[in-house]
Amino acid sequence: MPAKKPSVRLVYLVACAVSLALLTYLWYGLGRAVNLPDVASASHKMQCASYSPFGKDQSPFQQPLQIHREQMETDLALLAKQFTCVRSYSVTGLEALPEIAREHGLTLMIGAWVSRSHDDTQVEINNAIRMANANPDVVKAVIVGNEALLRKEVTPRQLVKLIEQVKAKVKQPVTYADVWEFWLKHPEVAPAVDFITIHLLPYWEDNPAGIDTALSKVAKVHDRFAKQFAPKEIFIGETGWPSEGRQRETAVPSRINQALFMRGFVAMAEENGWHYNLIEAFDQPWKRASEGAVGGYWGLYDADRNDKAILQGDVSNVPDWPVWLAVSGALALIALWLGGAVTLQRNALLLPALASIAGGSIALWAQLSWLISRYWGEWLWAFALLLLNLLVMAHAALALSNQQGWRQRWFQWLQRRAHYWLLGAGFAGAVMMLALVVDARYRSFPSSALLLPALFYALRPVRMPVRECRLLALIIALGIAPQLYIETLGNQQAIGWALVSALLACALWRSSRPLPG
Repeated sequence: MPAKKPSVRLVYLVACAVSLALLTYLWYGLGRAVNLPDVASASHKMQCASYSPFGKDQSPFQQPLQIHREQMETDLALLAKQFTCVRSYSVTGLEALPEIAREHGLTLMIGAWVSRSHDDTQVEINNAIRMANANPDVVKAVIVGNEALLRKEVTPRQLVKLIEQVKAKVKQPVTYADVWEFWLKHPEVAPAVDFITIHLLPYWEDNPAGIDTALSKVAKVHDRFAKQFAPKEIFIGETGWPSEGRQRETAVPSRINQALFMRGFVAMAEENGWHYNLIEAFDQPWKRASEGAVGGYWGLYDADRNDKAILQGDVSNVPDWPVWLAVSGALALIALWLGGAVTLQRNALLLPALASIAGGSIALWAQLSWLISRYWGEWLWAFALLLLNLLVMAHAALALSNQQGWRQRWFQWLQRRAHYWLLGAGFAGAVMMLALVVDARYRSFPSSALLLPALFYALRPVRMPVRECRLLALIIALGIAPQLYIETLGNQQAIGWALVSALLACALWRSSRPLPG
């Protein structure tokens, strides 16, 4: 006798349990804490950290510039527990910084911001000279300009004159700070400084270094400079790793990778007797406007001044993963409720699978949007895609239901408008693909935003306007290869986006049939 098939209800319950278990595994895997050797403790302080005195809703571009003494006092009290020194990039509005640093036993490396404006630069230079001379016990060095050559805001000759102007009027050592390649491009600046200050950021290299090779890259560059510019001292003025943001080739931003890099670097630097400054003390959300999401997440503390456990303690990529698991689970349960009681064994398997995919992808997009969105336009885009996903989730769940009563009426309403949902997903996919091919450097991969509509409509095509549908499909499909070429096959985020894009192009092409009537 043939074996008896399990009941639909049993299949459904087992599928639900497996799907919810997979959701739990997803978020636990993303948020699982890792134990690494500490480099910070109550008895061991590190050297310097970059400090910008801006809260989460402030920026240096605000007019008038808002820098509060109370904020600096709180910040330096926190930093004094782990560091002996802080580096500033400007002196404007920071007149109280030396006094506050003195109170907390910190020394300063003050920066005079050099820009294209001669007048603004001269104000910075004069104020830096005044601050250095008034606080010789606290100000241990003056940094004239930060990446001004990289930004092409001054010539090497102009920069040397500014450095010589400061050296003639202060007793502290004077230097200039830039990405290491620019010291090699403009070696004429080196004789003017008392020591060489280089920026070593493996994530931002033209050929980004993954976390496995980042520290060896730092050591290699430092050794090269130590030999080439001897006997001048080499100071690593910036080094660090981002905790959030888009992957660049094999360089993956995450809190665990940030902790791996920072702890490994500090141990290596102290073993070799290097002088260093870590970037940076606190996350700076204002940088996301010019550097994408990754720009706002280089801090050892977040923008609310909470310790990210980068230097000591167990570290997690998603510390609040239970919250996102709850969001995913709630969305999955809504999808299961919309599906109702299933009577077909196939649907008993498909509905829980759909629910977990919908819950996971929507929650992942919500989490990514929370990290990357800063202005109303970005929030509006994120909300529109979130709403699109909720409509597709409802459409998919009802497609697998018995479709009786209100479920039937709601399904018919969604089904008649399904071409709008796919058209919206196709438009979003085409826009994002063009952006990632033409101007990818600061853009995050939106795979989670389009996974659900791409998968559902690839399996269940709808009728769409033929020309528009095929045009969007071609734009998305033709962008896959160049996008992968730009990012390399070592970029898992790019590969994920390529797979979602291929699904979406397939869904659009399969749906390119004239609308009825």
